[in-house]
Amino acid sequence: MSITEASKKYHERMFPGYHSKFLETDPEFIERFDNFAFDEVVNSDDLDDRTRMMAILATLIGSQSINEYKTMLPAALNFGVTPVEAKEIVYQAVAYLGIGRVFPFLHAVNDILISRGVTLPLEGQATTTMDTRMEAGAKTLVEINGPSMKEFAQSGPEETRHINRWLTGSCFGDYYTRRGLDYKQREMITFCFLSAQGGCEPQLTSHAAANMRVGNDKAFLIKVVSQCLPFIGYPRSLNALRCVNEAAKSRGDTEK
Repeated sequence: MSITEASKKYHERMFPGYHSKFLETDPEFIERFDNFAFDEVVNSDDLDDRTRMMAILATLIGSQSINEYKTMLPAALNFGVTPVEAKEIVYQAVAYLGIGRVFPFLHAVNDILISRGVTLPLEGQATTTMDTRMEAGAKTLVEINGPSMKEFAQSGPEETRHINRWLTGSCFGDYYTRRGLDYKQREMITFCFLSAQGGCEPQLTSHAAANMRVGNDKAFLIKVVSQCLPFIGYPRSLNALRCVNEAAKSRGDTEK
């Protein structure tokens, strides 16, 4: 078995002192996976470790990979992801996956933070109230997606207009307005939620464009997809790249 020194060093940084049992039961597999994920992939671009880990956490929630999430959250915390950031990723996932799929991750993040001596609840990050969330959500929609979204909450057929109103007040007013993550980080994790769960390519293309509007350019999104590929595989990663290209083409910035 020949695990590269770079892979060993990165693994040690993620999991100090940990010796995987798979080295004994599945040595050939671990040789190829660790060398790929923790050497070839992580050294393929200049994405910083903290951003990489935030993207991976969001991707694992999106793909419903609870066991791997429990493994990678401590690594993310070791690489500088804060408890607040970890919590905000879980909270925002509810808008894109629903509480039924996010509930296990809320338990997991609480259990892991408590095991590391973090006192819960964390300091509150809300900037809105139930009375101000709708107005704040509408403002956030415009700031991220442009003036065409100014009347989004009142748009669409009457029988489904309430969904647009909910999206404005709940998704954007309740989550995107919170402290702890900025717009660029929130759009990045949304991109990861959507790419990892699959089957929502129209929304993925839309949020790829939103990422570009807030400063996460095409090159950055390709790095995010690349770093998350070992955790969700090639089909969904290739779908995500196609959506990134479609979004860039629609914006006329295919070289960015």
